[in-house]
Amino acid sequence: MEALQQVTGVAAPLLRINVDTDQIIPTIFLGGTDAKGYGAHLFHGWRFLQDGRPNPDFILNRLPYDRAQVLLAERNFGCGSSRERAPKALREFGFRAIVAPSFGGIFYNNCWRNGIVPVELPIEDIRRIAQEVEASGGHAAVTVDLGALAVSTRGGLRFGFTAPGTLRDMLMQGVDEIALTLGRQAEIEAFRRRDRTTRPWAY
Repeated sequence: MEALQQVTGVAAPLLRINVDTDQIIPTIFLGGTDAKGYGAHLFHGWRFLQDGRPNPDFILNRLPYDRAQVLLAERNFGCGSSRERAPKALREFGFRAIVAPSFGGIFYNNCWRNGIVPVELPIEDIRRIAQEVEASGGHAAVTVDLGALAVSTRGGLRFGFTAPGTLRDMLMQGVDEIALTLGRQAEIEAFRRRDRTTRPWAY
């Protein structure tokens, strides 16, 4: 996983409530064992018309939102089934952060493990960010700073957020749980030495 400390880029407002994982990546595109290729089908039912042509009214088909790195969303984003390919599709499309009032629980955890920062902010704050972005025609960059735990805009808005410590460390270092654990080898060995003294029967 690629490490991420901060992302600054185009933010796409998609303020729809209860966007589920089947809307993010429809079931029809989940066949096979390949872990790649899902970005092309992200939001397929909204991005494309029935004849397969791009839907010109959908925000991610319009400049400059087609290269967005930050998604501004509504409450309960990523609800529904636990498919990990939903954050994979978002990541392949180019998103590195999603800002929403709340997330589906499994989706939230899967985002961290697939290189995306899921940021929880009140909807009032998200709407203020969206208003600034839309007033600029999408050109007002938004920054999600994982180190500072803050979302900021070119126009001066700034909102703090919280993040689970371990998941935040994993993404900032670009490692999974195993690599993070192995990186604490010295602490593990020190514990074993102490524990061997107090519980020799366990060894």
